[in-house]
Amino acid sequence: MPVDLSQAPRSRRRSFSVAMRMARRDIRRHWGRSLLIVLLIMLPVAGMTGAVTLVQSGMETPAERVEYQLGQAQARYRSLTMGSAQAVQDPVIETVIASNPSSGWDPDFVGADPADILPAGFSVLTESAFPVRIESGKDDVPVMGSAVDALNPAFAGKFTLLRGRAPSAAGEALVSPGMLDKFKLRLGDEFTTSAGTFAAVGTVRDAGLSDGNAILYLLPGQVPDSGTAGSPVLYYLVGPRPVTWDQVRSANTVGVVVLSRHVALNPPPLNQRTVDGSPPQYSPYVPLDLYLTGAYTGALALLEVGLLAGAAFAVGAKRQVRELALLGASGADAPTVRAVVTAAGFWLGGLGVVAGAAVGMAGAAAVVFLARAVGSVRFPGFHPDWLLTAAAMGMGFLACVLAAQAPAWQISRQAALGALKSGRAPSAPPRKSTRIGFCILLLSVGLLLAGMLYATSTDHPDVVAARFPWVAGLLISGGVLAVVAMLFLSGQLVSYASRRVGWLPLSARMAFRDAARNLGRTVPAVGAVLAAATLAGAGMVLSASQFERSVRTASAPILVNQAQLPLVLQDPSGSSETATRIQPDRVVAVVSGISDSLAWTQVLNHPRAIQNCETRPDADVSGPPRTAEMNCLKYSVAVPPGNECILTEEGRIRYPGDWRCIGPMGYFSGGGWTDAMLVGGADEIRATFGREATPEALDVLEGGGIVLANPVYENHGSAVILADDIRKPQESAPGTMRFEPASSMELPAMVLEPASDIRLYGVVSPATAERLGMQPEATMLRLQFDSYPSDEELDALRSEVNTIYGSGAWSFHVQQASAGGQDVLIWGIVGLAALITLSAAGITTGLSLADARTDHMTLAGVGASPGLRKALAGSQALLTVGLGTVLGAVAGVVPMVLILASADMKPFIAVPWLQVSALIVLVPLAAAALAWLFTRAQLPMSRRAAGT
Repeated sequence: MPVDLSQAPRSRRRSFSVAMRMARRDIRRHWGRSLLIVLLIMLPVAGMTGAVTLVQSGMETPAERVEYQLGQAQARYRSLTMGSAQAVQDPVIETVIASNPSSGWDPDFVGADPADILPAGFSVLTESAFPVRIESGKDDVPVMGSAVDALNPAFAGKFTLLRGRAPSAAGEALVSPGMLDKFKLRLGDEFTTSAGTFAAVGTVRDAGLSDGNAILYLLPGQVPDSGTAGSPVLYYLVGPRPVTWDQVRSANTVGVVVLSRHVALNPPPLNQRTVDGSPPQYSPYVPLDLYLTGAYTGALALLEVGLLAGAAFAVGAKRQVRELALLGASGADAPTVRAVVTAAGFWLGGLGVVAGAAVGMAGAAAVVFLARAVGSVRFPGFHPDWLLTAAAMGMGFLACVLAAQAPAWQISRQAALGALKSGRAPSAPPRKSTRIGFCILLLSVGLLLAGMLYATSTDHPDVVAARFPWVAGLLISGGVLAVVAMLFLSGQLVSYASRRVGWLPLSARMAFRDAARNLGRTVPAVGAVLAAATLAGAGMVLSASQFERSVRTASAPILVNQAQLPLVLQDPSGSSETATRIQPDRVVAVVSGISDSLAWTQVLNHPRAIQNCETRPDADVSGPPRTAEMNCLKYSVAVPPGNECILTEEGRIRYPGDWRCIGPMGYFSGGGWTDAMLVGGADEIRATFGREATPEALDVLEGGGIVLANPVYENHGSAVILADDIRKPQESAPGTMRFEPASSMELPAMVLEPASDIRLYGVVSPATAERLGMQPEATMLRLQFDSYPSDEELDALRSEVNTIYGSGAWSFHVQQASAGGQDVLIWGIVGLAALITLSAAGITTGLSLADARTDHMTLAGVGASPGLRKALAGSQALLTVGLGTVLGAVAGVVPMVLILASADMKPFIAVPWLQVSALIVLVPLAAAALAWLFTRAQLPMSRRAAGT
């Protein structure tokens, strides 16, 4: 009878169940190594789960908006400038106009008072903000004031009493926790305000505002009528009936918007949210860039973890080699032997992703609830994202299973007789892996070159923008493949170096040769560090380049450590007769009495301000642009022919970095500033340009010319001054405003480059200004401080200046220096990369020591000192981290530079060489030092292994 050698039915299923049992027992027997792998998988899954959960938790849901804004009320009515009776609000965020008529702004439309259109059958509560000042020492500090019955049951959910009680007398008030902290008050303390003297009897939390804000809550009857004059009033409707969408639309027709509980929770269909039934004119914001960034970061993190887990599985498989060889000798085929190692990936991967998702969710929940508990409004609620969490779990599980495949294949192909031997010889890297690495490297170079050639084959910005998705795909693919190629070739590099290290100290030679003997452990460890360094290198280049662009394209109205205050305060009518004139000496005396760092002050003169100018589209513009009561003239400088910033059909700058498109009042700054022309001399130039006037500049001013801040306006020693009539706009490039000139005059001109981009055309002398009819007047006071004032000084300055300007004190601002913050960010990236690479180094060094324990015992047996074993651990860490960081820095910096060069960032590319060098040098040295420090000098006793 012939022997049937065919596979038994369901044998593969039975062999897999056997493999799962063996893997489970091995995991239980070696729980330390198994726990390490579970942690490796758990941490990135927890990080990604927590990140996506926090992102979603930062987005307010309609139910949360209703609770935090309305409490238990049915609706809130408020006025809003809508511009047309046909405008339609958004049903959830009522201040967003979802649709406007095609005719646009209606100049004759006048909104109604919400109090006049409130529906009947509701109880009405009001809320209004009012300015209030509180005495603090010698100063009056402005804070927020809210006139509302905050503890009314209808506001439950919106306002919460944290401590104390409700006010029971006219001299009692509620405050926010931030107000107690700011003024060092306790419950029961009295304080004096511009609205009266009150005792703080309780603290209140507004669900829509952070506890850190200083807010005084008064009942509507406690606030003087003059205090709330002009402040918008919010009307809350309380009752059992809902406010419907039809009622909301009726309110919109008279310029009133409504947040309705019923409408927000049951929004109408899209065709009812527009004027003509077409889709709304706005689209909800979807943070795709945030998701893509998170996915890219998560992929690199999982790649790193997969490589580290592969090293851990390789160590575990070596420990199982005798058992698996016996399994193969007893008749098990290669797939069965391979399944035993792979099954460990299923067990450990499943445990890791479940634990990671649980830890990530719990951590995000703790952050959200803690933030809400301390009064932060950063997270409206806890919103887990189950889809992205499942994706993170799937990626983590796949990384773990794939990490187990390499040692599984290696062990399954090993001969049983050779595996039963106890000795191991140095192994050369497989020639197949080296060939694959070179092929991938050639493909990577080809993709990078193809992307660069495709991007640089044209210099037209519109074409470059259209090609960018393909270019970015080619370059990113090339960069990723470069990482993979370096991973394949790292074994060959280690083997090559191990044969040429005879000149190194003993510990370094042993580290190289041990790494060459155990490429299955060395290559994944180098790859893990390589992935971290790649991400760090790319992040540093991107961050530095973005900062360089912001510095080179930024402009500010004042220089660093300067403040600017108006000397003319117009009333709402714009009439010059009713304007308030501020005496600069009074302001200077107040400021100098508070701050010792005030260096100097300068009064600035500008052409006559715009006054009583009617700019509506249907206004009569046939009359003169300026009379005794009215002024519609704004002075600017014409751009000479040939100096225009050249734009493409889609509004992009034709030649990025072109000098004609940058600088003060250039393309990026626009031309809409009415105070961009200065009248003065040397002192005014020093105050605004940040440098002293040159003799040539003073000669030009005395000769009736203009000193320009930007060479784009100069044409062979002259410039044309325009008096623009702002009633007559002209078609202009995107981002700019141009008007029809009422007159023009050519003047001698020279360029004096300012210390930084400022919103200024230039300076003319008083005599020239009078000749041009500018009618100059003192409009601004510039104050220069030696250093940025402290918070206490700023509070005192705002308080004292408030006595002069009233509500204008809210605009008091001292310009801060922006430079230096980017260095902190880049060094932060270096620090994060150092933590990741050091953790990878620690894990790989630990695995190396565990795998080489018998070698260390042999070294100890032949008389090696503990110091040699510690030096060996440090050398192994230095080798692994040093090779990984060098390869990773190259793989991160080069593709990112190429990607930026193919986009509109080409003129602003910056490589932070100092930080990249620190990553390459300091991180490996720190890893070696930590490995030497934490390696145990004494080896524990161990039983004699079987068969030795």
